[in-house]
This record gives sequence, structure tokens and C-alpha cells, in this order.
Amino acid sequence: MAVPFKNIPSGDQIRVPLFYAEVDNSQANTATQSQRALIIGQITTAGTGTPNTPTICQGKSDAKTVGGPGSMLALMTAAYRDSDDFGELWYLPLADDGSAVAANGSINFTAAATAVGVLFLYLAGQLVTQNVNASLTPAQLATALVATVNAASDLPVTAAVDGTTTSKVNFTAKNKGLAGNDIDISVNYRGTANGEVTPAGLTFAITAMSGGLVNPSLTAGLANLADMPFDFIVMPYTDATSLDAIKAFLNDQNGRWAWSKGIYGHFFAMYRGTVGALTTFGVTRNDQHGSVMGFNGSPTPAWVGAADLCGAAAVSLRADPGLPLQTVALSTFLAPPVASRFALTDRNTLLFDGISTFTVADDGTVAIENLITTYQKNGFGQPDNSYLQVETLFLLMYVIRRLKGVVTSKYGRKKLAANGTRFAPGANIVTPNIIRADQIAEYQAMEFEGYVQNSDAFAAGLIVEQDAQNPSRINELWDGVLIDGLRIFALLAQFRLQ
Repeated sequence: MAVPFKNIPSGDQIRVPLFYAEVDNSQANTATQSQRALIIGQITTAGTGTPNTPTICQGKSDAKTVGGPGSMLALMTAAYRDSDDFGELWYLPLADDGSAVAANGSINFTAAATAVGVLFLYLAGQLVTQNVNASLTPAQLATALVATVNAASDLPVTAAVDGTTTSKVNFTAKNKGLAGNDIDISVNYRGTANGEVTPAGLTFAITAMSGGLVNPSLTAGLANLADMPFDFIVMPYTDATSLDAIKAFLNDQNGRWAWSKGIYGHFFAMYRGTVGALTTFGVTRNDQHGSVMGFNGSPTPAWVGAADLCGAAAVSLRADPGLPLQTVALSTFLAPPVASRFALTDRNTLLFDGISTFTVADDGTVAIENLITTYQKNGFGQPDNSYLQVETLFLLMYVIRRLKGVVTSKYGRKKLAANGTRFAPGANIVTPNIIRADQIAEYQAMEFEGYVQNSDAFAAGLIVEQDAQNPSRINELWDGVLIDGLRIFALLAQFRLQ
């Protein structure tokens, strides 16, 4: 039979007149998989989210309901949505661990102001302004500041006057755990150029947030994701236990990148520290499915920065997974002070130690410089740059999913014959050579669209063959060359004077 019907009976098995139609979509599929993002974050007791249960985001304000105002989840969602306000976003709410301890910090006013002014206090990068005048004693100022802070429900801390020193304001993280230690307390971040000046006479001492202990376990929450695909995962934690959990969740052996699952995904995180601390941390990680950006001095918590980074990267990678992410700007992450920014030589060192880097423009805009993975060595402990660039992983996701779409659409119900078999044109039969030709055509289409390159070499090296032990199985060696990103432009200015 020349026409490959799958449902309409063949020959003279139908005798009732006249017209019958069967629809076949095997040549029409051009759909692509929705690339979801996932924010892993802690909620407070005020949040309605069910711990360890994935929930779809229904708007930036929805995160305040699910996570509770000022929760990690709410603040991370706000940062993510400032960079990606369109893509599909889900939450994985986490409750504070039962043994966790909340981080604490303080500001202690040691002398009253002698003139009217404003205290420009930054808590986790959020500005809190407190009016100050000479009539306020340090204790009165502390009481006023407590009221101001607690009225700002989106802050990740609560405030209270110290029980012993009445001029001291104690801050307590709303979410317990290590993440609270990264809540910055500072004043006058934007400096005199923006009118941020400490009122005359006012003095104070700041004690940084510390003492937070024990992040939630990721085990139950990650397991509850089942086979739901999430290409972009915001990772708020950088302790070894949490990073090992997400690494196992994504790995190539039995995780989401395993041949038997093919779900894929990549996590994005930030780590605060000096160049030395970042290097020490970076060399302990070796995971092609995660990226960690290093910074020091920014008032923005690392977990909020991670959400911003993930959102910015997601917008670009969805549009074109091969386009380098360099110069893509973050939306809410506050630039470190000039003295805390890393020099070019330091950033180059970090990029050899698995740590991604950024640049800061004159107006304070932070932009991705090079977003790499933490993968640095192969299984024998030798240097390996095959998975260096994050774009490589997202190109692989795109190409594999596209090939899967072609195979499952065109060959979902076909008979398989050996090369050289003679059969009627249009029959529901394929051979290895027919599949090979289709693969070459698809590669050429992807080359034209800018995802792969060198189709002639691909065609020469492509192997598609029938399995020797299982005649119903096709084996293929796909040796494509992914498109490269332009990252380095080296010029020798060999000038002449005459």
C-alpha cells in the first residue's frame, strides 16, 4: 500500500460510501518545550505554601502570600521577576529546619544627633529611612527605628530594642538558618552623591548578622518535583550538604541528565567572599550543571542575587541558548563598593576556579561578564574545559530535545527494515539510511538557525545503524559541533610611524 494509513482499514474492508479522512501530525510538529524556572526558598509561618510541595507562581505579590512577607521566597521571587517577568515560574517552599537558629545583628546608637537629618539604613539591600533630630536621645531613636523597621513588612528581619542596652536595636532574621548570616546591615550605601549622609553628631556601632545555623534539607522537596522539568533553578544555599544534594538531583548517572530521564536543568547561585575565600570554595566544586557567581561587599544577600542572576540568564537562554551571556544586566543586585570589586586579574583567576564573574558600569549596573559552570576536572582529576561555558549545557538541552521531537513525531509508529530493502513509496517503513538523511537535514536546519556548525563534517561522521542484537533498535553516533560564542577579541596593534 503506497499511502501509509495507520487507522483506516486497507483494501476492500470498507464498503459504506464515501469519504473518510485520517489525520497524521507526524510531519507537523514544531513545538518546543516550555522552559520553566524554579525558586527554592524558605517560607515563614505567615506563608500559605506547603513545605516541599512545588507551586506555580501567579504573580510577584503571590510570593508574599505563599512565602510570607519578608520571607526568603518572597524576596527571591521579587528579584527574579524584576529580571524575568514573563517566563513560567514555580516555587519549592521550604520550612525552617527544626534545629535551625536565626541569625542576629544590631545597631547601637552611642551618641545623639546634634542636628536634623536622616539615617539611611540598608537591611539586605533595602533602604530604611529614619528621621533624626537633636531632641531624640539614643534610646528614643532606637525605639523609633524599631517601629519603622517592623512597619516595613518586606524586610527579611524583625527589630526589637535590646533588653539591656536601650539604645541598641537588635535585628533577627525572619527565616532561620545559614542564609540569614548574609543579610547585610549598612548605612549610606549610595553615599554623599545621592544625599546619604549621617546626621551631625550621631554615632553608632553595627554588629553584622551572624549565628544563623542549619539550612533546610532539600531531600524531600527535590524528590517531590518528580519528573516536572525545570531548566532554571535558583539555588539559595552554598553549603556543601545542599550543593551535594542538588548535584545528585541533576547528575548524568541517575539524576535529571541521566539517559533514562532526559529532564535536564541547571542551578544558579551566588557566593560572598574575598578572592581567596572564593577560590578556596570554587576548587571544592566540580559540577557542570551548576553556576556560582562570586562577589564581595554588596548589600544584597547572595540568595536574592542568585534569583536575579537566574532570571536574567533565563530570558537570554530561552531566546537563544547559544548567545553568550556576557553584558546581560541584572536588575536588583546592588553593586559592591569600588574598594570591594575584583580587578581583572582576580576575575580571571576566579574563572579558572569555577567561579563566574560580573562587571559594574559607571552607573552601578551589574552585568554578567562570564557565566561558567563549576566543572573543572574530569574523572581522573585532570583539567577539563568541555563543560566550561553554561551556554554549552543549554545548547545540548535544546539540540537533544529537538532531535527527540523529530524522532518521536516522525518515527513513533514505523516498521524498520535493513538498508537496501525494496518497499512501496510512502509505506510505513524506515531504514537506517532514511533516518540518517533526516538527521542530516535536521542538522542543516539547526545550522541555518545558528545552533550548530560544519554540517559537511557532521554528515561525514554521522553513524546510524541497526543494532546487531536487537533488529528493532537504531543506534546513532551524533557528532555535531555546537556553535561557539565570541568571548575574546585579541588585536596586535603593529603600528608604524612612517
